[in-house]
Amino acid sequence: MAEENFAEDGMSDINEDLLGGADLGGDIEVDEPEPSNEVGSDGVPKNLELLMDVPLEVSIRLGQLQMQVRDLLKLNKGSLIELDKEADDPLEIHVNNRLMAFGEVVMIKDKLGIRITDIVSLSERLENLR
Repeated sequence: MAEENFAEDGMSDINEDLLGGADLGGDIEVDEPEPSNEVGSDGVPKNLELLMDVPLEVSIRLGQLQMQVRDLLKLNKGSLIELDKEADDPLEIHVNNRLMAFGEVVMIKDKLGIRITDIVSLSERLENLR
């Protein structure tokens, strides 16, 4: 009887207008926003513009080794440290301590630079996160 009164006083029409004809008895579907395909003047997608000024730490690793404190204290100017890499092995390029690419040393005028020779695949990057 309550439904009849509800329908008779016109509230069902208002309810339908407010709810857009949605059936409240079933699952409610929410429309997710579609990703923006807009590109800014600098060629960067608009949804990435907020991240463009975030600083990242980029480091280049020649190699590594473990050393005891007594051996570290023996080091002087001119001491040689042997790393675990061969001379022709690629350098590791890390971004925020995550391996992202490999490269080789190049000379640019009187400065050193790194030429990227390989980028780590997405699956390898995800594996490095574990």
